Amino acid sequence: MNVTTGPGEDLAGGPAPEVVTCGEAMLLMVAEPGVPLDRAVAFRRSVAGAESNVAAGLARLGHRTRWIGRVGDDPAGRAVLSQLRADGIDVAYADVDAEAPTGLLLRDSHPARAIDVQYYRAGSAASRLSSGALRPEMVDGARLVHLTGITPMLSQDAHLATVRLMELAREAGAAVSFDPNIRLRLAPPDRWRAVVAPLLRRADLVLAGADELDLLNGGDGDPGGAVDRLLASGVTGVVVKHRDKSASYTTAARTWGPQPAHPVPLVDPVGAGDAFAAGFLSGWLRNVPYDRALAEAAAVAALAVQCVSDVDGLPDRTGLARALAGFGGARETVHR
Repeated sequence: MNVTTGPGEDLAGGPAPEVVTCGEAMLLMVAEPGVPLDRAVAFRRSVAGAESNVAAGLARLGHRTRWIGRVGDDPAGRAVLSQLRADGIDVAYADVDAEAPTGLLLRDSHPARAIDVQYYRAGSAASRLSSGALRPEMVDGARLVHLTGITPMLSQDAHLATVRLMELAREAGAAVSFDPNIRLRLAPPDRWRAVVAPLLRRADLVLAGADELDLLNGGDGDPGGAVDRLLASGVTGVVVKHRDKSASYTTAARTWGPQPAHPVPLVDPVGAGDAFAAGFLSGWLRNVPYDRALAEAAAVAALAVQCVSDVDGLPDRTGLARALAGFGGARETVHR
């Protein structure tokens, strides 16, 4: 069933969204900083999900954003929808599943060792996303539909729903951005190549790590060649996040970048890629020069990794402007 809410609780009936995202949103429980997951006794509740993270980042930066997905009819699902609404995200087309639970993610947080992430998503409401539930009005008026490789890897139904949403975006005249967001806990590399690699070629914008392009191309060690093949297939532009943490953007005309990562104190690296995507897509939506969009993306990512949880550090427009000024050499760090 569709979520129903009272007046003012979402953007239904308001202006059409600039951006539509669709995917999995889970309840996130983050252990107290620095404590291993198996020893933690205190946890902080938040929301996690690649597409919902991007939606939150774009909404905070002033873009009208809609999230489509499924949550369970349970306290976790209600908490997820409440947080998305609090960030100004339209959830009018979110579905509440009375028969399947909301996914749960448990993880710890540490700046100097590998982070332990445990997913409890098998049989979740998100995995029951159906192409039949997607309707043209969900994307009417949108300029951009953003998707990731996580959703089509959840189930065959979710894969078909991803393809359907790409088709609806095309029919509506919206561009499609796609981040493979590879998570090998979901499936081995060959399954990612079979399911996700073809979806990249259906997108207008691709945002991927160099290691992800390598994996999706069979480990050929040639991300530049992968970019060329994507552009030849009809993709308009490709953002590559390089192994040295810099990033570049390539179209058929030229390459912008590399934009280096900003050196900041690392508190929690999880969510950095989603934050980068939100920053770049915000610049793309505002038609700023691509080097500026890369700089904004790097700044948003730098702010995100200085906070625990995927979304705590995502800035509003004023916060981003202050960060860019600081990274550009301004020394004043206290705004009185």
